[in-house]
Amino acid sequence: MKMNDRDYMNAAIEEARKAREIGEVPIGAVVVLGGEIIARAHNLRETEQRSIAHAEILAIDDACKAQGTWRLEEATLYVTLEPCPMCAGAIVLSRVKRVVYGATDPKGGCAGTLMNLLQEQRFNHQVDVLAGVEQEVCSSLLSDFFRELRVKKKKSED
Repeated sequence: MKMNDRDYMNAAIEEARKAREIGEVPIGAVVVLGGEIIARAHNLRETEQRSIAHAEILAIDDACKAQGTWRLEEATLYVTLEPCPMCAGAIVLSRVKRVVYGATDPKGGCAGTLMNLLQEQRFNHQVDVLAGVEQEVCSSLLSDFFRELRVKKKKSED
């Protein structure tokens, strides 16, 4: 059975749910090459206490290791939240061909919302971008997570 953008995004959503289960911000990513998922990851920033442990960075790193190259020229990265500046930089530098994301990030989105580093003409590589795939599910995961955090914080203050 041939998978499509929605199917691959659902794999990224599965990763985001794994992050939520361990108390991480629920963001997940998968890297697809030749119709196969070659890497998958979710946020581990709190778990590992590393600022760079974003889902996209971890997935790109695993994909490069799996392929034995830093160039992911034919790969598509699926991520549940629009990439931040750091992740957008890693995407450009690893030569990912295409990024598909779910929820926009008005405070840090660098794939078209706050700015668009992925299609910046001054860089030596530009990335095709598709936004809004499974947007409602991706957005709900994040808003529910942060709502639950606020409730827990309020209860601990009472």
